[in-house]
Amino acid sequence: MKKFLNIIKSLILVLVVFLSTTSNGNFESKVKNDNLNKTVNLSKMALKVSEFNYDLLYSAKDTYTGDLTGYAYNCPLCNGHLACLSRYNIMDGTTTYQDADYGIVNIVASSANLPCGSIIRFNSERISSTPVYAIVLDRGVLGNAIDLLSESEEYASKYIGRSSITYDVLRSGWETPSYAS
Repeated sequence: MKKFLNIIKSLILVLVVFLSTTSNGNFESKVKNDNLNKTVNLSKMALKVSEFNYDLLYSAKDTYTGDLTGYAYNCPLCNGHLACLSRYNIMDGTTTYQDADYGIVNIVASSANLPCGSIIRFNSERISSTPVYAIVLDRGVLGNAIDLLSESEEYASKYIGRSSITYDVLRSGWETPSYAS
């Protein structure tokens, strides 16, 4: 009987310690969880994080107005190499670049106003019905002008030509996105 009482006392002691540590009376939930079994919904959490990153990634940091023109790797004053990535091969007709954050983007030349690695977004009905995303990997223009790399000079003059555009700067240079930690 004495052993039985000691076991009861021990259980009561454990219960009192457990209740005193779990309920302090000041507990306030900061997260709303509508899930009936109160598990963490990782899918919803991932979507929220993705939405947050998308907003940061695609919000305009600055906006410029300038001329849009086209050029090819073999233009009269070109040497077939990019000013910002001289080892990147464009002499085979490559006009795009695989960016870690923005995926496949077009290559453009700009003045030193935009650092190498800057990502821009612009609309040009002559080129695409959707926004065009591009990375600054070359130089050779003045002011706020943008020169879009194309597969040939003929294509550049026929389909790109010269037009005035407004473009958004989404990333200035090769900076690490602010949400990446």
